[in-house]
Amino acid sequence: MNAGDADALLVERVKRGDARAFEMLVVKYQRRVERLIARMVRDVDLVPDIAQETFIRAYRALPQFRGDSAFYTWLYRIAVNTAKKALVELKRDPLVAEAARTPNDDGDETSRVENELIDAETPDAVLASKQVAETVNAAIEALSDDLRQAITLREIEGLSYEEIADVMNCPIGTVRSRIFRAREAIAERLRPLLGTRDGERW
Repeated sequence: MNAGDADALLVERVKRGDARAFEMLVVKYQRRVERLIARMVRDVDLVPDIAQETFIRAYRALPQFRGDSAFYTWLYRIAVNTAKKALVELKRDPLVAEAARTPNDDGDETSRVENELIDAETPDAVLASKQVAETVNAAIEALSDDLRQAITLREIEGLSYEEIADVMNCPIGTVRSRIFRAREAIAERLRPLLGTRDGERW
C-alpha cells in the first residue's frame, strides 16, 4: 500500500468518526507542515501555533475533502493559507525563519549541500560549504513570497509541479516560471563562488 492509499483509508476512518485516525495523520505530517510554515515566518515561536491551527482547520474541513488531490497536498494548501492569515493579522512580512536557515537533520537541500562538501574534510572545503549554504539561504530569503514558496515546495518538500500548482492555486505554467526564476536568482548569487558562467547552473 502506498502513502496515498494509506492516507485515503485514514481519511475515510476520520469521516466515520475515528478521531484516532486523524491523530495518526497529524503525527505523520506535523514535522513537514511545521517546516513549511517555518519557511514562511521569521518568528519560530509562531510555528507550533500556526501548525496547530492548520490541523484544526483540516479536521473541520475534512468532511468536504473529496480526494481530488493527495491528502498532504490539500493539507499543505491549508497550512499556507493559515500561515498567510496569521502574518496578515500580525502585520508581519513573510520571511524565511532563522531556524530554516541553519543546518538540521530534516534532509533539506542546504544541509545536503553543506554535508557533502564537509565530507571532503579540508579547511577550504568546510569554508566553501558554509559560504555556499549562506549564499543559498540569503538568495532564498531575498526571493518574493511566491518564488520562495514555489522553490521550497519543489526542492525541499519534493512536491511535483502538479501538486505545487494545487497548493498555490495557480496554473502549472506559472509554477514552472516561478521555479525557473527562483533557480536563476539563486544561481546568480552562486556564480561568483562557483565560477560558473551565465546560463549555467551551480
